[in-house]
Amino acid sequence: MFEKLKHGLSGLVEKIATTELKAENLRPILSDFRLNLIENDVAVAVADHICEEIEKRLGGVQVKRLEDRKEIVKKSLHEILLATLTTDKTINLLEKVEEKRRAKEPYVIVFVGINGTGKTTTIAKVAQLLMKNRHSVILACSDTYRAGSIEQLEEHAKRLGVRMIKHKYGADPAAVAYDAINHARAHGVSVVLIDTAGRIQTNRNLMNELAKIKRVINPDLTILTVDALTGNDAVMQAEEFHESVGVDGTILTKVDADVKGGAALSVTYVTGKPIVFIGTGQKYEDLEEFDPQRFTQMILG
Repeated sequence: MFEKLKHGLSGLVEKIATTELKAENLRPILSDFRLNLIENDVAVAVADHICEEIEKRLGGVQVKRLEDRKEIVKKSLHEILLATLTTDKTINLLEKVEEKRRAKEPYVIVFVGINGTGKTTTIAKVAQLLMKNRHSVILACSDTYRAGSIEQLEEHAKRLGVRMIKHKYGADPAAVAYDAINHARAHGVSVVLIDTAGRIQTNRNLMNELAKIKRVINPDLTILTVDALTGNDAVMQAEEFHESVGVDGTILTKVDADVKGGAALSVTYVTGKPIVFIGTGQKYEDLEEFDPQRFTQMILG
């Protein structure tokens, strides 16, 4: 996982650790490193930010005779990467669900993202996580356009043993979501998970429809699923969805197959919203809480 990013970071540490820490010496090294970051799917704005921060922190630093230069470089890099991955808000999903349950109201999550990002499977994984923590769940298929979408979510509902609310193909997606929330209220269900059509992020009509779903149901959380393997496309999707619809957090899928790692570094920075979970495989259990501290330590070795 993220082998190329790890390799680039360790190369940077080695080069800087053997260089006199002056801005003019750091610039050619950072210029190469910037290209390495971009090749590993880090967004250009994020690569620029990281390199500027390294120069700012290390340019002119006096290293004492017995100090470990490599550790000084690593510590600065750790702080910069951690700040890039950290947002003002964190989302503790289980706590938030519990708060709503005490108020006898269902917690409503809308999932958005383009087709192929693993959105529907991710919904099933979140349902499994919630059920493992003794919360009841209902699924809603507000993807009423894509052929097979209803059957796909229905299959997950059967496997999980949960109820799914659906209408016919071509029905109003907002009406499906509305019905699911009313059903949850009437039957004391803790959480409503709403699947939406896989928006092509530049399709304005479909984006408007997503905004309509949000207006009608006023969800507690809007989660964007992005595929880590799509690299800079993931970053563009995150920007577009956040601008058009407004997202509260991201789930990064297919992270186990990602050798580059740039999407993880970039998505948080461009949206200012946290990565809530990462998908690490095909099984329902393959969903991990994203911890910026642990992630930073892992990519720095």
